[in-house]
Amino acid sequence: MKIKFSEKIPKIEDDIKTCMDDPYLNDLRGEFNSYSNQLKKLRKKLLKTNSLDEQSKIIKQIDSVAKKMENNQKQSVKVTKSRLKERKKKSKK
Repeated sequence: MKIKFSEKIPKIEDDIKTCMDDPYLNDLRGEFNSYSNQLKKLRKKLLKTNSLDEQSKIIKQIDSVAKKMENNQKQSVKVTKSRLKERKKKSKK
């Protein structure tokens, strides 16, 4: 008997929800939210300032925070995939 793709979706969603309760992923999510808040503040600060030197410094800070966010997301993807693989192995046993 073949299983339709649509029948597999709820199982995958359950696995992802279970993985999302992971403390490490929760920490990564918290860090990401913190970076997002920093970017919002820096954006407001950038729009308010008229000094080219100050704008340059703020843009460098924005680039730095954006890079941290990108690395955070990459790590989240790696950990999520790893957790899903672990769950698959456990379910096969």
